[in-house]
Amino acid sequence: MPIFVIIIVVSIMFYIFYKIQFFRSNRPAEKKWISAKSNIALGLFIAAFGMNRIMISQSSVVYIIGAIFIALGAYNIWGGIKAYKYFLPLAAKEATELKKQL
Repeated sequence: MPIFVIIIVVSIMFYIFYKIQFFRSNRPAEKKWISAKSNIALGLFIAAFGMNRIMISQSSVVYIIGAIFIALGAYNIWGGIKAYKYFLPLAAKEATELKKQL
């Protein structure tokens, strides 16, 4: 289905974008916050890939592998959201402290 292909392409583009931001950042809390965002994008990519596989061909092996991909993607999304919520205030505090120093 074309919607899954679009989701796959956009999520991998966001993943690459966030990884580039991760390597360019010098602040530790901001790095972890950006890493959490990249985990969400990667999880969306893996889950959409699993759903796309299930829609393309229907066999028991494909269903099992697709379910594993969807579960792994959901776990990455869940962990990324938890990390995002945890590191967002820390990254904001780090940014305000840096502004005060300048």
